[in-house]
Amino acid sequence: MVLIVFDFIFDNALLEILELTAFIYIGVLAIYAGNKEFERWYNRHKEQHPGEVFVIIWTSIIFLVVMLDLIWPRSYHLPSAVISAYVAVLTILAVTEKSKSLHRKRR
Repeated sequence: MVLIVFDFIFDNALLEILELTAFIYIGVLAIYAGNKEFERWYNRHKEQHPGEVFVIIWTSIIFLVVMLDLIWPRSYHLPSAVISAYVAVLTILAVTEKSKSLHRKRR
């Protein structure tokens, strides 16, 4: 998320590293969320992990970057990797919330 802000400040100067980082982030997040749901379904889940907080932070950063880009006439372009990562974050949250709901009904 910090890279997104720096990429905005420096007009896509971090594009390559941001794309690589975004793809790694998506993979790690998918593994983490899958493992968390597996533990929930096999009653090994002990701690709360507020995924909604990360979605709020992601949404705030994306919104802020888009709004500032509209206000400041610059040549900045929101990288597709950032958009893909944001969509992945939203999708993973939706899947984990549905899994959590189904698990509660099952119990």
